[in-house]
Amino acid sequence: MMRHLLRDDDLSPAEQAEVLELAAAMKAAPFEHRPLEGPRTVAMVFDKPTLRTQVSFGAGVAELGGFPMLVDGALAGIGHRESVADVARILGRQAAAIAWRTFHQSDLEEMAAHAGVPVVNALTDDFHPCQLLADLMTVREHKPQLAGLTVTFFGDGACNMGSSWLLAGATAGMHVRISAPEGYVPSDEVFARANEIGEQTGGSATWVVDPREAAAGSDVVVTDTWVSMGKEEEAAARTEVFAPYAVTQALFETAEPDAIAMHCLPAYRGKEIAAEVLDGIQSVAWDEAENRRHAQKAVLAWLLERAGAGER
Repeated sequence: MMRHLLRDDDLSPAEQAEVLELAAAMKAAPFEHRPLEGPRTVAMVFDKPTLRTQVSFGAGVAELGGFPMLVDGALAGIGHRESVADVARILGRQAAAIAWRTFHQSDLEEMAAHAGVPVVNALTDDFHPCQLLADLMTVREHKPQLAGLTVTFFGDGACNMGSSWLLAGATAGMHVRISAPEGYVPSDEVFARANEIGEQTGGSATWVVDPREAAAGSDVVVTDTWVSMGKEEEAAARTEVFAPYAVTQALFETAEPDAIAMHCLPAYRGKEIAAEVLDGIQSVAWDEAENRRHAQKAVLAWLLERAGAGER
């Protein structure tokens, strides 16, 4: 069976740890792993605005010995000019793997069903597993181990990052708290799945409404923009409802003294996070941004190894 990374729980706890170990090795020796030598092509398809995803996949594919083929989703008209299934069949015959940054998780799943090569979720409205691999890699660089740590996500818990933190964090054995107002939390299905995983790993997933209560004892403090792509018309209302969940210096100081602050960027200083936190000595946001490259290299290499072994 062809393996893909469509959502965070596509990797078992052991597989997630294997990918993170490989990412660390690739960071230490960026040019020693060349599974795309040839060069083989990776199709990078973008339907949404992008900076970190585009540059980290582009640089990463090049370091793996491959060619990063940029596909403009608007020009391709995926799902409009041509069906997702037809585009998948085309790209699968041109590329060794496909990374797609798009809107609907169902479209990504359809791409994976028809491509015949590994498909990687480079962000959908529902999940952002590449970011989470980079985030977990970053936490590992600053903490002795992932299992047993408490991580709290503040703000719009219903966004893709909230859902991905629940699944990936539980897979790593972490205790994940979502601190968000009612109506802005991940789905019951995602919470249930995270706690199912946590039964195996010792992790857990909870919703804590009060931000100060949620911050207390946290080893990792995470936030993201309050206005995700496609929600721009809700900006004023969201600013009002999420204001109590801003990661201010006062809130951050409620966490553990050696807590780290994370943000997947772009960040809006003075809104979801204070400048003194984002730019402070306990912020690891820039490490996260760099680690996108290493984590994505690792997951591509891991998937391609399985594809090459005949898992179709």
